[in-house]
Amino acid sequence: MAFDSFSDFVQMGGYGFYVWLSFFLTFLVIAVLALDAAIGRRRLQRQSQALQRRKARLEKRQQQPVKRVEQ
Repeated sequence: MAFDSFSDFVQMGGYGFYVWLSFFLTFLVIAVLALDAAIGRRRLQRQSQALQRRKARLEKRQQQPVKRVEQ
């Protein structure tokens, strides 16, 4: 489909609003999904690091000799 001017291209034969709205919404949804994935990945990394630190603390605590209190 050939357009005579940029204005005709934007208007798209009277359907420009719907065409450009669909493009905008598509890119918006893709951007939100990408942002959600990035945030989720960071959250999982933090949870994994916290779990690894907890596991290391527990292993260190188990290696320490038990102190018995005599009465």
